[in-house]
Amino acid sequence: MKFKASFTDDGISLLDKRFLPAIDKVGRVCHVYLTPTHAMLLHNLLGSTGPEGDGPQCVAQFAKDLLFREYNVSSRDGNRVAFSVDVALLHRAIRSALAVHAQSPADGDAPAAIQVKLVNKQTPGSRSAAPFLTFETKGARSAVVQDVPISKPLSRSDVARLQDALDAAQELPETLVQVPDLQQLQNLVDRLKNIGDLLSVTVTQYGDLHLQVSTSLVTVGSEFKRLRILGARANAPVVDQNVSATIRMEMAVERGEALSVQVSMKHLVKSLQCHLAKPDCTFYGIAPNGACLTVIFQYFIPGTRLTDKSISFYCRLPVLDPGTS
Repeated sequence: MKFKASFTDDGISLLDKRFLPAIDKVGRVCHVYLTPTHAMLLHNLLGSTGPEGDGPQCVAQFAKDLLFREYNVSSRDGNRVAFSVDVALLHRAIRSALAVHAQSPADGDAPAAIQVKLVNKQTPGSRSAAPFLTFETKGARSAVVQDVPISKPLSRSDVARLQDALDAAQELPETLVQVPDLQQLQNLVDRLKNIGDLLSVTVTQYGDLHLQVSTSLVTVGSEFKRLRILGARANAPVVDQNVSATIRMEMAVERGEALSVQVSMKHLVKSLQCHLAKPDCTFYGIAPNGACLTVIFQYFIPGTRLTDKSISFYCRLPVLDPGTS
């Protein structure tokens, strides 16, 4: 299998300034998954901490032309290559490459190239070759090479498992609500996490997002109302306005116009770190049958309000309760 590519300036900046800092906060290790059309960073889609286990899943998917100006990937498995890497080491290599790139302009008018490729090499003191992701930064008078250790590329069966997990993770909730003020949500979660470890989340088809923490001594919650809705929606009954938020949520669930799940407060706090990737919009929803809490981050084409389809970024939080539907 082979992989060799040259970064675009915008692509490597996106990884450096936005996505790698965000994913590093969610988990130390991620899979890099390369296909003929996309490059992906996938956290926690395989292994004991998968959908049934502990920890949120995180998917960042990029059209190859967004990240790379030249891109070649080949393998006997449909030209798909996947491996795991330490996110901090990957980010450090990219930052170093950018520093050299800034200090060493290329000859003439051609921009300096930051190249990345998959190699096997034998390091001093080792008896066999090991896989690395190698970054080569070319300047006017020098070239700097950095090797990032990676796992052995995944087998055909493991790549198939990864693709199956990715396909399953792309199932959208029937109703998504947009949270317009992420700082307000962050401040709320910072208060609630000091009260309890479990968080009840309810999303209604009326555009409401309800968060609540309950202990044996106290119940504390907050509600975001009349949010922008994508997907299935309904009109809230007028009678509901005269009862408490908790009762209204329970009535909405009974009518089939809301879903409610319990998630780990720790997982939600981790998912909020994805805001380091600076999305233009953030949507929350609950997967069918309460399978998970889904957070989708939307990006616009710069200078417009049109969705940038070259970027897909979302998290899925495992539920601690089977959910109610």
